[in-house]
Amino acid sequence: MIEKLDELKKQAREELGSVSDEAALQNLKARFLGKKGVITEILKGMKDLSPEERPKMGQLVNEAKTFVEELVESRLDSIREEKKNRSLFEERIDVTLPAKGLPVGAKHPVTQIMEEVVSIFERMGFEVAEGPEVETDYYNFEALNIPKNHPARDMQDTFYISDDVVLRTHTSPVQIRVMEKLKPPVKIIAPGRVYRNDSDVSHTPMFHQIEGLLVDEHVTFGDLKGVLTEFVRLVFGEGIGVRFPRAFFRSPSPAPR
Repeated sequence: MIEKLDELKKQAREELGSVSDEAALQNLKARFLGKKGVITEILKGMKDLSPEERPKMGQLVNEAKTFVEELVESRLDSIREEKKNRSLFEERIDVTLPAKGLPVGAKHPVTQIMEEVVSIFERMGFEVAEGPEVETDYYNFEALNIPKNHPARDMQDTFYISDDVVLRTHTSPVQIRVMEKLKPPVKIIAPGRVYRNDSDVSHTPMFHQIEGLLVDEHVTFGDLKGVLTEFVRLVFGEGIGVRFPRAFFRSPSPAPR
């Protein structure tokens, strides 16, 4: 049995030393140390030894087992180190190469349309005016002649931050702020985000508006129709028809006496 153990250690050294990947190493480990491995079979044969021989042979078998376990651990460390070095070599970065360009993506379609619309009105001589998205009730409603009981308020489900502060429901407050600061002539557009407290298949709580204000002498509804018609032509192309339907708000009926 001693010769068998010596042969086992020699065989383990040769085979474990030549293995090159972890999977193959684990297979060899099972063959030598597993439940049905070589050393386990040797231990099973110790029942045939005399009581005097068993302690000595048990010690030799344990030494052989420890020897194989150390070989396995050593080879596993070597395989992992070789794998790491190979990865470092194959995946190394040549810092002398030119840098790769980073893709910058594309603008959101809403941003593209907003920029196109603003560009069209700027070419018509309009200036861009902006205002806060968090507005007072005064600028969002009162100053636009929309008092508390006005029916127009029923069309706008408003986000109220407090009794007098709202998320603007339109960009019209910008008109008031501009007229407070500038004297006519005024020729501005007010693009921006607005908010209304509704959400379904055709509405979102946040959307975009662009509106214009033109105050000057000798300006008529004909100028308004001309500006809008030219805008539609520039956005959608020639041959697009334009209609101007009428719309109005009726004042609420007086309370019965």
